[in-house]
Amino acid sequence: MKVVSNTSPIMNLAVIGEVELLQKLYGQILIPEAVGKELEFLGERHAELKDLVTLNWIQRVPVQNQAFVKALQAVLDEGEAEAIALAAEIGADLLLMDERRGRKVCERLGIKVLGLVGVLLEAKRRKVLKEIKPFLDALVHRAGFWLSRSVYLRALQEAGEEAGEIEGFSCGDGGAVSFL
Repeated sequence: MKVVSNTSPIMNLAVIGEVELLQKLYGQILIPEAVGKELEFLGERHAELKDLVTLNWIQRVPVQNQAFVKALQAVLDEGEAEAIALAAEIGADLLLMDERRGRKVCERLGIKVLGLVGVLLEAKRRKVLKEIKPFLDALVHRAGFWLSRSVYLRALQEAGEEAGEIEGFSCGDGGAVSFL
């Protein structure tokens, strides 16, 4: 399975000490150069992100079609643009990306995309995780991952888990986000 990732899924899982979840689910993760540079930059500033680019199961792959990257950069940042271009170029089975604009572009291009909440749900379905609530809570509270209360509740419902006590959702009840 060819899986490409943008920065956000790798970075946020690393912040909560769970980046290996991606390896357990997908084996190897491919990233474009721009995502590698973003991870290096973040690693210089945050100890928990320092060694991400040295993990042997995260492989940098240069994007060949730079004209496509430039066209995508009209609406996306460089990392998102390169991740989408790489996924299209290699015929990736899956692109991991949380950013709404990037996900909409993927839909138009026919690229299968999955956000971090969807990754957690897949991990539970495949019995890699017993529950997703502790991961969602850690992402929100420790990583500062933006997640609306409605998406949080919907994810727990799809995982067959109880919400229990919910606190710390300063982002309100934002619009529906597809994470599958």
